[in-house]
Amino acid sequence: MHTSLLDRLRLHGYRLTAQRRAVAEALDGINVHLTADEVHARAADILPEISRATVYSTLHELTEMGEILELGIEGRSKRYDPTTSPHNHLVCDSCGVIHDVQHGVAAPELPLNEAHGMAVRRAEVVYHATCGTCLAS
Repeated sequence: MHTSLLDRLRLHGYRLTAQRRAVAEALDGINVHLTADEVHARAADILPEISRATVYSTLHELTEMGEILELGIEGRSKRYDPTTSPHNHLVCDSCGVIHDVQHGVAAPELPLNEAHGMAVRRAEVVYHATCGTCLAS
């Protein structure tokens, strides 16, 4: 079952400013992986006076709170994913489209001697491919 970012913010008792609400609504949906500029464009449709700086700071804040994921996929602009439950990603290396992969395969555990004293928070599996549209062109 999909729980929206806005519902999760309410559930955890976070203050819902107009700006935070607009960003949360911009990120609503399943299989959403937007750049900060795309979030700003959607949020501005909801709240026209929202600034790019406010969107950036709100995205940073939501990432720090653990309510969204910041995806740093090689060679691409950062993307923001409102699905925080464990999942992986399938990325078209040509056009950059990203799909959630929910098959349940976890990233391999990092052996303690390879962690170099770091505390691992999470690991990701990213499948690189070419989508059907790019293959056809």
